[in-house]
Amino acid sequence: MEKTQNPMGVKPVLPLLLNMAFPPMLSMLIQSLYNIVDSMFVARLSGEALTAVSLAFPLQNAVLAVAVGTGVGVNACVSKYLGAGDRESANRSACHGLLFTALHSVLFILVGLFLSGPFLSLYTQDPVVYEMGLSYSRIVITLSFGSLFHILIEKILQATGNMVVPMIMQGVGALTNIILDPVMIFGWGPIPAMGVSGAAIATIIGQFLACALSFWFFWRVKDGVRFDFSGFALSRAHAAGIYGVALPSTAMNLMPSVLVSILNAILAPISQAAVAVLGLYFKTQTFVNMPTNGMIQAMRPIIGYNYGARLNGRLHQAIRCGLGVAALMLGLGSLLFMALPGWLLSLFDAQGEILSLGVSAFRLIGLSFILSTLGIVFSGAFEALGQGARSLAISLLRQLLIIPALSLLLIPFMGLNGMWITFPIAEALSSLAALLIWKQSQRKLGIAA
Repeated sequence: MEKTQNPMGVKPVLPLLLNMAFPPMLSMLIQSLYNIVDSMFVARLSGEALTAVSLAFPLQNAVLAVAVGTGVGVNACVSKYLGAGDRESANRSACHGLLFTALHSVLFILVGLFLSGPFLSLYTQDPVVYEMGLSYSRIVITLSFGSLFHILIEKILQATGNMVVPMIMQGVGALTNIILDPVMIFGWGPIPAMGVSGAAIATIIGQFLACALSFWFFWRVKDGVRFDFSGFALSRAHAAGIYGVALPSTAMNLMPSVLVSILNAILAPISQAAVAVLGLYFKTQTFVNMPTNGMIQAMRPIIGYNYGARLNGRLHQAIRCGLGVAALMLGLGSLLFMALPGWLLSLFDAQGEILSLGVSAFRLIGLSFILSTLGIVFSGAFEALGQGARSLAISLLRQLLIIPALSLLLIPFMGLNGMWITFPIAEALSSLAALLIWKQSQRKLGIAA
């Protein structure tokens, strides 16, 4: 009965995808505001403050990567079990996800306390930038458990088809951050000006509030997936199911952090302004990639449910619809970055060398959005099918194998433009590879059209 009554198994796919996609798209756009708003206000302090927050981005993204990776692993298991009508196993997967998230929280407390300083010292010798970056990083990393638990609840709810509540919770957290940022950074009334530390505190307060509201709603839902620890025991099968998707997904989401760290090491001896430009790009690109990832979040449970229910026709239709919607959004993103780079940079009060370098960089990198369509959608499809390794292979090609290697080859001949042009080249090659991997994998997965 559950298979026929669940809209993911019966509703027309395109309207279903669009209906499910809008809330997470908006939610992910709101998520992108956390880093962007921090940088917009911090930029008004000084160039050193903006550089400090940019250098902290890889650590922040590492937290998000682990949170989303674990959530995607739990999401894939829960949606598959629901599609097969096995609610008890879905509940067990949720319990394992909660336990693993608690362990990850402890890990990031240790990272924030003991590794933030050594990490930042790799990329700057400026004592002002270092101290600002250290203050910001220790707060947002050590206290990141609010974000880790919030994202887990978000992914579990999305696995059941509930996309609206996660959007609301994300919105509350981001709005809190936006309101508190200028108060904490510049001071207001009895609240002293705290600079970059204030930006970090505002972010953490927003994350904690979103987390608390998410748990409150989750416990009130009576007919959804539950955290039922009665008779609970660690299961190798559930752990393997979750981490089989979570580890590759986490690695995939970590790649921007690794990539930024590598490129910062290449750029730092050449130009500190270029380091700032790269940081601004990775923040502003979330305006495009975060909503696209929101659509992928809606596509995953549809694919996972229909895979579990053996409805291959609907599975393929979901992927085709996902490709069309992603191409539209990413195409608009390319147009935005190529036509209005100066406006995007003005959001951060970019001036002088940062502005001139940024305009050229944004125009060249902007083409990469539309070229990434196949790579992004097929990566999401493989995650939904529990094939995290294939998704990881596509992302490795996109972000770690081509861009750094080509940058080292082209910069001596083309200057900084030699780095920026590698982004669209990498996306074009990886999209072609993603298509070939997908075609070769369908029969092995039992989903041949």
